[in-house]
Amino acid sequence: MKAVTRNIQKHLLKAAKNFPAVVITGPRRSGKTFLLRKLMPKAEYYLFEDPDIISRFRNDPQGFLDGVKLPVILDEIQHLPEVFNYVRSRIDANPRRMGQWFLTGSQESGLMRNVTESMAGRAAVMQLLPLAVSEAPKVGMLNGGYPEVVARPKAARLWFSSYLQTYIERDVRTVSAIQDLGAFRRFLSLLATRHGQILNKTDLSAPLSMSVPGIGKWLDILEMTAQIIVVPPFFESIGKRIIRSPKIFIADPGLACHLLGIESEAELERSPFLGSIFEGLVAAEIVKAQVNAGKRREIYYFRDQQGLEVDFVVPGKNGSMHLIEAKASRTTKPDMVVPMRRLSEAWTKHFGPKRAVSCTLVHRPARAASPSRAIAEGMQVVSFKQLGERVEKL
Repeated sequence: MKAVTRNIQKHLLKAAKNFPAVVITGPRRSGKTFLLRKLMPKAEYYLFEDPDIISRFRNDPQGFLDGVKLPVILDEIQHLPEVFNYVRSRIDANPRRMGQWFLTGSQESGLMRNVTESMAGRAAVMQLLPLAVSEAPKVGMLNGGYPEVVARPKAARLWFSSYLQTYIERDVRTVSAIQDLGAFRRFLSLLATRHGQILNKTDLSAPLSMSVPGIGKWLDILEMTAQIIVVPPFFESIGKRIIRSPKIFIADPGLACHLLGIESEAELERSPFLGSIFEGLVAAEIVKAQVNAGKRREIYYFRDQQGLEVDFVVPGKNGSMHLIEAKASRTTKPDMVVPMRRLSEAWTKHFGPKRAVSCTLVHRPARAASPSRAIAEGMQVVSFKQLGERVEKL
């Protein structure tokens, strides 16, 4: 696979012209290092997972940084969070030099805490997620969007096995002092069976003989390392009693398939998880489109206690609302948009016509048929390959 142009690239270059430092977060192996080394080929590079680099920095932080030639890429800095204070002092000594420090890390919450405390106003913060369909057409349900898997799909199962081992042994150990890593691996597999479902911590705790607070802590680890997407319920009242618990998705559909033991397209087509895997793919594409466009991540679902449910609600400009329904079927039917129509009518009745609402049905494209554009009045139909472009315009 040829090197792809990442959608976030122009925003990163703009940030480098306006801030002394750029911090890039995102899950392990999402392409952070490759992107920076491609865009900044003359920058020095230091990996803060290298024991020698860690030892040199801890023994003499100022001496280490004195030997660094700017611009520089400091990779996986969550292992040495104290680096922020030293970088800040050097930025403050020459605040007009832009684009000198490029810092990456795989643990968003910890990095953000250090950025807030030490680098406020000095660093632009960005997130790089795995590849979106708009970046690489081969991104899909079975193999997901991690660049190395998209490039070498035949080695996907081996790659995901290695990835899980590395993730658990490095990232999980760094975030939390978990003693039983095998139990955490079983927790991941169990969570995959709840992919796309409303979160029930009690339901997860019983098979693992864990407490509900313990499950909550493990979910927090997955969220801070960008391994899950938590979709909260739509919070704005429209005169309906709504479900309050969030939905949960494994962030990469390829990883979800691996955890569920799905190894081929044929197995995926027969799997009872086909619908939820596709829904997770749509959720991931929405989030990637928002993040890559430099927008705030905003994605919700709607479900009331009478059973009316719409997969995704995405707020838009001027108070508008965009309803998105995900269907793994290659054939679109009018009854698929009924929930969106009902919620749209309730929205308009509650807020009036000034706050616009749009409805989009996302499906898998048929291999030989011409694509549908509309299925009913006011209802748009797109394949998941077109979704990112639509979300960016919202």
